Amino acid sequence: MSDVLVYVLHYEGAFNKNSLGAVSEGVARAAEVGGACDAVVVGGTDLSDELCRTLGRYGARRVFRAEGPEGLAQPVVDVMDRVIAEHGHRYAIFGGGLLGFEIGAGLAARRQAGVTMEVTAVRADGDELVAERPILGDSKISVSHYRGGLGIIIGRINAFEVRESGSADAEVVDVAVEYSPWSRQAEMVSRGEQRGADVDIEGADVLVAGGRGLGKAEGFELAEALAAAFGGNSAVAATRAVVDAGWYPYAAQIGQTGKTVSPKLYLAAGISGAIQHKVGMQSSENIVAINKDANAPIFEFSDLGIVGDLNKILPKLTEAIRARKAG
Repeated sequence: MSDVLVYVLHYEGAFNKNSLGAVSEGVARAAEVGGACDAVVVGGTDLSDELCRTLGRYGARRVFRAEGPEGLAQPVVDVMDRVIAEHGHRYAIFGGGLLGFEIGAGLAARRQAGVTMEVTAVRADGDELVAERPILGDSKISVSHYRGGLGIIIGRINAFEVRESGSADAEVVDVAVEYSPWSRQAEMVSRGEQRGADVDIEGADVLVAGGRGLGKAEGFELAEALAAAFGGNSAVAATRAVVDAGWYPYAAQIGQTGKTVSPKLYLAAGISGAIQHKVGMQSSENIVAINKDANAPIFEFSDLGIVGDLNKILPKLTEAIRARKAG
């Protein structure tokens, strides 16, 4: 049997979206190789039985809960190492992000395990799981197999879809862990989930992204007006060239060296669509591109392409959306 163990990050009484995606992925893949998926949570009084049991909605069988500092890597490594040693999990899956990378790397070193980072897909190959990871500017796919022992899979942010596949509460199992001396050396001073100026672009439903086609920093006022017209969970994003030029904050950068997003609507204004940018937004549900260059690469993978002057199109689109909402 090949059981899967997933670390689930939480903050202010709610579980992290990427962690829930990892649980969903773990449940689906474990079922394909004859196993089940369990979760690990670390924290204090904010981890109530009621909250932990909700992971059953996503298919988790058991939730191993340990009291300790949440948001730090080494204590989680201690907890997961203990759970795996006692219950024999074959794979560990993380939802991505810097903390997931740090925990996964630490667990791999602790257990002498194979680890693959920036994974975009996991699939069954017989009775084993394999991880797929884009390489060479996402032009090729590398496939990782794990030989015996533990296989550690760390997803790219937003790579795993959140799915509620369970109907019963998960069983909560408390784990008493004696933390390693080095695990207590770091202390959390303050913590926040904010990743942008005002909105977490990784969780936005609508993103209006601007590129060099906006012409100058002031051109982003058009993108901001359009995002405001959409309202709700909407935000503005940018390409690397734009943030390098100082037109928009680095927190809004999307791409291979920025953030990975998967909004319901991704509107690209003045973005050519280089492979480095495509990496960060290609999983968006709907991609609309506006560019005056009819041969821009972004039109090759857009759902809707508009060839024209964005300085004229964006204001008209903003007016149309405002009118639609007002009506």
